[in-house]
Amino acid sequence: MDQILAQEVNTFMKNPMLIIAVVVGAGVLGFGALTLSQNSSQSDAMMKKDVATVLTGETVTQPTEVMMQKDEKTMEKTEDKMMADKTMSSRYVEYSKAVLDNAASARRVLFFYASWCPTCKSADASFKANQSAIPEDVTVIRVNYNDPESDQEEKDLAKKYAVTYQHTYVQIDSASKEVTKWNGGQMNELLKNIK
Repeated sequence: MDQILAQEVNTFMKNPMLIIAVVVGAGVLGFGALTLSQNSSQSDAMMKKDVATVLTGETVTQPTEVMMQKDEKTMEKTEDKMMADKTMSSRYVEYSKAVLDNAASARRVLFFYASWCPTCKSADASFKANQSAIPEDVTVIRVNYNDPESDQEEKDLAKKYAVTYQHTYVQIDSASKEVTKWNGGQMNELLKNIK
């Protein structure tokens, strides 16, 4: 039996490919065991941190959440700037606080609009089709009135200027004081009533 074992070892030692295969196999197994051990240690450390966080009641903000918050703030600033730029280049725009504020140097007319109102729809179409007829120093701002799309700011504007129904127009000055108010009409009425 010893003689057979000696022959096997001798054959094994003479075959270099077999030796290389055994060494590589041992290396792969060793590397796999090391990697598994490290991953297990990292996972244990993360679990302990998560448990500690839960027990202490801490809130952990993940880096992704922080980046998303920064991206949202950047997008809001970009949207406000785009709205401001649009206000400067367009004479008929949809309401936003930024649009209203950025148009303060122009004569501003608030058009209280409702999506369900046929009179409002025809006025809206008239203003969109004939923006060049609106004087350059005038900005007509379409404010949603009594719509599902109306936000609280728009509702507050309607209350501030005592608007009780759609297709009401309110011209305001740079200090947001009422200059004049009228009901109904399209481009001709706008040009006739604006001060």
